[in-house]
Amino acid sequence: MKARTLQLAHAVPRHVAIIMDGNGRWAQQRGLIRQEGHRAGAKAVRRAVQASCKYGVATLTLYAFSSDNWKRPQPEVEALMLLFRHFLITEIEECLREGVRIRVIGRRDRLPRTLIPLIEKAEMETAGCTRLLLRLAVDYSSRDAIVQAAATARTREEFSAALGPDVDLLIRTAGEQRLSDYLLWECAYAELMFVEELWPEFDEASLGAAIEVYSRRERRFGGLAAKQSA
Repeated sequence: MKARTLQLAHAVPRHVAIIMDGNGRWAQQRGLIRQEGHRAGAKAVRRAVQASCKYGVATLTLYAFSSDNWKRPQPEVEALMLLFRHFLITEIEECLREGVRIRVIGRRDRLPRTLIPLIEKAEMETAGCTRLLLRLAVDYSSRDAIVQAAATARTREEFSAALGPDVDLLIRTAGEQRLSDYLLWECAYAELMFVEELWPEFDEASLGAAIEVYSRRERRFGGLAAKQSA
């Protein structure tokens, strides 16, 4: 792939969140089982991380497994957990080389027990990395996270700190146009982008195109446009 230079009207989003949708449809279109789509989707994760580093994104949050995904067929759930395990084992060295810090958000008590030490090891070993914060949402429900934050936070600032940084740009692949219980508080003023590409097809150029569109949007946060306020 040729190197891409972004044509930006304004700044790169500091926090990009992605709902990685379409793995199953990608596999179905090729006559493959759904698990093959998830394997292809795992390769797209690496491309998204590399592109985020290249383009100067500070935080990338990926919706890897929602709390509702436990309802899927057991073989598919097991395949997803194995892919997560494989990532935690094989990608740490690359993350260290690229300066990528890993943080896993969501519940851990329902995950396979063998995953917990791998998660903790990945978070500990990459804790000093500062180029990109990669947050993986696993067994995640935004509504549950909001309930938990509300139980302990005394101020709006503490509430926001408990949930994480505000999202600047949210991308959902595969053409669906809903948030699916993902970062609801953090996306209060996010720019939303719904693209037709299936997640296994998402690459550096895809992220670059989304960032360029984002940079042309005027973010007013409830205020007036620059020309109107002048």
